[in-house]
Amino acid sequence: MAQLMRTSNPALNEKVFRGLPGSTYGSMGETMTLQGTVNKTGILLLCAMATAAWTWHLFMQSHSAAVVVPMLWIGTIGGLVFALVTTFKKEWSPVTAPIYALLEGLALGGISAVFEVRFPGIAIEAVSLTFGTMLVLLMAYKSGMIRVTQKFRLGVIAATGAIMLFYVLEMVLSFFHIQFATINGSGPIGIGISLVIVGIAALNLVLDFDFIETGARMGAPKYMEWYGAFGLMVTLVWLYLELLRLLSKFKSRD
Repeated sequence: MAQLMRTSNPALNEKVFRGLPGSTYGSMGETMTLQGTVNKTGILLLCAMATAAWTWHLFMQSHSAAVVVPMLWIGTIGGLVFALVTTFKKEWSPVTAPIYALLEGLALGGISAVFEVRFPGIAIEAVSLTFGTMLVLLMAYKSGMIRVTQKFRLGVIAATGAIMLFYVLEMVLSFFHIQFATINGSGPIGIGISLVIVGIAALNLVLDFDFIETGARMGAPKYMEWYGAFGLMVTLVWLYLELLRLLSKFKSRD
């Protein structure tokens, strides 16, 4: 999640509207709408849920996480590739965004299965919390309870950037067998840090809502509906994974 700009989601920042063909900067073609973006988001969610359900079905048949590990890696690597392609080739998003969602579903289904082996019921809890959080924040944003001010935006961007830098550092240090046991553990500090990260991930949804509303208001080209939906998916995937991690820490204490 690099390229942090006006929103901490790399796919959703106001820079992407600059000079786009078909926007108010030039053409009179079809433009981005809120309803269109909502519809595209629904399609991407269905794509992800379909492949995740298929991977989950394989797990339920075998009751072995080993069966879904290949799907996990295919989805993770493929999803990363298509996420990068979509980010740098926004006009391809009507094709690349659904492919990203399908691949991400494979990864999420595999990851969920791995967690489910150790903590039965954790996947449905994380899914429920993810969609519940999105709906609550969407209502809060639309009602004006949460306003995207410059201070709010910068605060979320700074916090998200710090989290991403830590994850990169943690990954690099893991090659030298250096672990952050306290942070990743199920103790009070580990749970507290996970709660903060979940909160920051959730607040990114508010920035995403603001980005999509801005795109519709500025008359971005029609394909930006797919791009906006893709960016929202990126945040939802991150939130879901962080909730899985948080719930696993709580369950480890039982």
